[in-house]
Amino acid sequence: MKTNQTTRFYVLTFTLFHRHHQIRVVYIYQQTPMSCSSARVFNNLITQRILVFNSRPLSNSLKISSVSSISLPIGSKRSWFSTRFCNTKRTPVVNFSSMATQSKQSVYDFTVKNAKGQDVDLSTFRGKVLLIVNVASQCGLTNSNYPELTTLYQKYKDQGFEILAFPCNQFNGQEPGSNEEIQDFVCTRFKAEYPVFGKVDVNGKTSEPLYTFLRSSKGGLLGDSIKWNFTKFLVDKEGKVVDRYAPTTAPLSIEKDIKKLLGVA
Repeated sequence: MKTNQTTRFYVLTFTLFHRHHQIRVVYIYQQTPMSCSSARVFNNLITQRILVFNSRPLSNSLKISSVSSISLPIGSKRSWFSTRFCNTKRTPVVNFSSMATQSKQSVYDFTVKNAKGQDVDLSTFRGKVLLIVNVASQCGLTNSNYPELTTLYQKYKDQGFEILAFPCNQFNGQEPGSNEEIQDFVCTRFKAEYPVFGKVDVNGKTSEPLYTFLRSSKGGLLGDSIKWNFTKFLVDKEGKVVDRYAPTTAPLSIEKDIKKLLGVA
């Protein structure tokens, strides 16, 4: 009778904390881990050129966040990920991807720029219900969204509600103006009294850290990236993201959710 043999693979997840970013590296290999000392394992992998990094993080910020193992039958078809990282003839090159650090637990932990380029600590909005929106002046949704946002703000601003608007030019270049021009447009045409911050990116490597956090907190229907202008995030009084709404969702249709968080009838 033939006995099925198995191969054990060890999965190490490294989590490195550097400045305001968290870097997570997953490594799968076929030998028993050398040590549970995070720095020792990590440095050994680098020394043996098992891992090659395109940037040099601080080694003293390294922590192994998990160590686990899996068993697979010898000769079984391994996944692309296992094949790549277990093949000793290859040297995996790990590209770092940054994300909001685990220390960032709420929107209150972020600082953003206002239209004049000055820092605004979002903790100043602590205890308020927030609707965070990426806006644009030349979008097909502009004329329907701005008036309803103004209506919501005027109705609930005295009950602890705030709207934070972030102009973004990443969607077909529909917010091409300067911060000053955007402010003039929004305040003059739509009578906006809520904060309209400096222009930001909401997707990609240049994404505003706040938006990296928002996207990771509430993904959309087809992934976490922002799909278009006027995507909306509803944040409770604790600074936690509780819901996300598509660009086509009318602001007034969110009113019931806002009232619930405000605790008003």
